[in-house]
Amino acid sequence: MLSKIENKLLSILSEDIGKLILRIFVGTLMLLHGIHKLYGGIDGIKYLVNSSGIPEIIAYGIYVGEVVAPIFLILGLYSRLSAFMIALSMGFAIFLAHGSSIFVLNHKSGGLLIELPLIYLISSITIIFIGGGKYSLSYRS
Repeated sequence: MLSKIENKLLSILSEDIGKLILRIFVGTLMLLHGIHKLYGGIDGIKYLVNSSGIPEIIAYGIYVGEVVAPIFLILGLYSRLSAFMIALSMGFAIFLAHGSSIFVLNHKSGGLLIELPLIYLISSITIIFIGGGKYSLSYRS
């Protein structure tokens, strides 16, 4: 039998709170990268895109993947689509910036060199599967 404290805790904790935390975590941290690119520009990304033979216009998609989609994700608007855009952005980042070092370990930390973009990629893919939860603006009961 559950105690009153355990029952209260179970009534507070829910999958939807977990989804909210994950959305806010991924969205906010990705948005900070996007804000940096708004102020600092995307010349480095343009270079990576051009050197890979991809049209330069694709580089501007970074603003969708790192500014627009994170804002939508935080708010819970089109959470799956927003997460897909972030995952796509991270897929490109891994391919363009870290393609030759995907399986290389960081000698300082022991983790993968691509650890951070990989965390964003996997977290976004997770949101694609689980959705935004009931604490989102586009929730339908």
